[in-house]
Amino acid sequence: AKEIALPNPEGDTLRLSDYRGKVVLIDFWAAWCGPCRRENPNVVNLYKAYHDQGFEVFSVSLDKTKEKWVQAIEQDELLWEAHVSDLKFWQSSAAKDYKVSSIPFTVLIDREGKVIGTNLRGQELANTLKELFDQ
Repeated sequence: AKEIALPNPEGDTLRLSDYRGKVVLIDFWAAWCGPCRRENPNVVNLYKAYHDQGFEVFSVSLDKTKEKWVQAIEQDELLWEAHVSDLKFWQSSAAKDYKVSSIPFTVLIDREGKVIGTNLRGQELANTLKELFDQ
């Protein structure tokens, strides 16, 4: 997976590579994206179910304003630590690197940092994580 190094809401740079050794869902989303917001409860539930086994979520927001981005994180109770954005909307460097043309868009990477699935959501994401962790 290509490196993502972007600031979190506090301005600290978080790197995708910091999560090597874990199964990571890169979740491209935005506060203004209805389908993204409807998918968030599913991602929260999966995070709660598999976090202790090494599952992380790395959220990349395509928002334009910090206020709406942070408000959505709080409203949707996105409890993981990795929330990043350069607040550049579709011009986000990470979105360009991953050729994101619509959101929600996800990339699932394994413990070695290799892509094992893209655009997994809902039951398909749940089934994939179940296969990975319930062995």
